[in-house]
Amino acid sequence: MTNLTVHTLEKDDIDSIIEIENLCFPTPWTKESMEGELRNKFAKYVVIKNNNLVVGYGGLWLIIDEGHITNIAVHPEFRGMGIGNKILEELIKLCEKRNIPSMTLEVRISNTIAQNLYKKFGFKEAGVRKKYYGDNDEDALIMWRN
Repeated sequence: MTNLTVHTLEKDDIDSIIEIENLCFPTPWTKESMEGELRNKFAKYVVIKNNNLVVGYGGLWLIIDEGHITNIAVHPEFRGMGIGNKILEELIKLCEKRNIPSMTLEVRISNTIAQNLYKKFGFKEAGVRKKYYGDNDEDALIMWRN
């Protein structure tokens, strides 16, 4: 995959992102929620495109001195190609450019693939949020990177 490009989220990307949300998550964000993120002054999103096709994205909220990752998703047809790595690298760069020293996120206890990605970038387990996910009451692992 040599045609990967990184972009800032734009309104034209939202339909593609919602498609990926619906393919990746049991409780996907709505189009209205994602449009709200465009207006949220704390939200920053990166979009990865392959030949102008959205193949993945990630977002975070920049709050005082921490970046809270809201979501990272890669279209199922493009997994295993390093796109998740690229998204996380870009989110980390966003924090570093703003001198934000800490990043955090919640991830499903069962999602070991995502947990391994985060660990590769220095995130460490810091706790558990019981019954965090409303679709099945699954616990969330809290991870931090300092």
